[in-house]
Amino acid sequence: MNPNFRQCMADTNLWRGSLLPLGCEAAPILATPLATAAQPSGSKLPRHSRSPCDNAGVQNMGTVSKLSEHIKQKGLRATLGKAWKHYVFFHQELLWMERDLVSPVPPHSLKPYPPLRVVKITADNASAFARYFGDRVGTMAELANEGHTGHMHLDDQGDAVAFIWGSARDYFDRHYYGCMFPVKPGEFFEFGGELTRSYWGSELSVDLQLELWKAMAAQGCDKVVDVCEFHNIPALKLHLRMGYTEQGRIMNVYTLFGRWRFYRETRYSGSRLDALRKPSRPPVTATAV
Repeated sequence: MNPNFRQCMADTNLWRGSLLPLGCEAAPILATPLATAAQPSGSKLPRHSRSPCDNAGVQNMGTVSKLSEHIKQKGLRATLGKAWKHYVFFHQELLWMERDLVSPVPPHSLKPYPPLRVVKITADNASAFARYFGDRVGTMAELANEGHTGHMHLDDQGDAVAFIWGSARDYFDRHYYGCMFPVKPGEFFEFGGELTRSYWGSELSVDLQLELWKAMAAQGCDKVVDVCEFHNIPALKLHLRMGYTEQGRIMNVYTLFGRWRFYRETRYSGSRLDALRKPSRPPVTATAV
């Protein structure tokens, strides 16, 4: 098989406990349990004694209801498009981005945020994610045990409100894409950056990365690389605001029938992000290291 076109087998449940590369921090898809019909008053039949057919009927009704509501909100075409991507075929383009660790971050006009404490993530303190990132506790401990460098920012209650990870070696992303992201000597791969909603649009999105860059520079790294999903406009704008440049490489991820994934790398010339660039505004200048 061509080494640039490999197959990655994956669980069909792609979102549960997933940890995306930094440029893929789209709003997570959360599981919503199907509603269960209320037990009639005075009924002698315990809920667990329902027949399989009854349970299937309740689930089907819930599914139809959710589908109908989605069509009302998004329209039939958007609903069919989403279903096609989820159940039949989905193609994602991940643009490789890079920057050095010493150039100043361009001026920005992000809002300030209250003081937070930066702590290195370990298997022992991963419980700090329970309040805002409850489904990630096990994943955080796992990544820490694998030797990756992770930072969490804690509020005054000791709860993690933001986190980010870096890997100074090839990173195999088995939590989401199921693919290997190669890392060259002197580089580190940045992934998993996420903030709670109350910190969106704040300077924390910058400071989160600056703190990690300092830690990785101390490990001998002089360049950060990551990938950014081409349709994730907010993440692309964040990269441009931080001074990242395009490498001209794309990791293409293909998902077939919601289960099998394939990927291959392609290259391009010029820039695919010119439409997103705009003149910077002067207020604040941050320093990388």
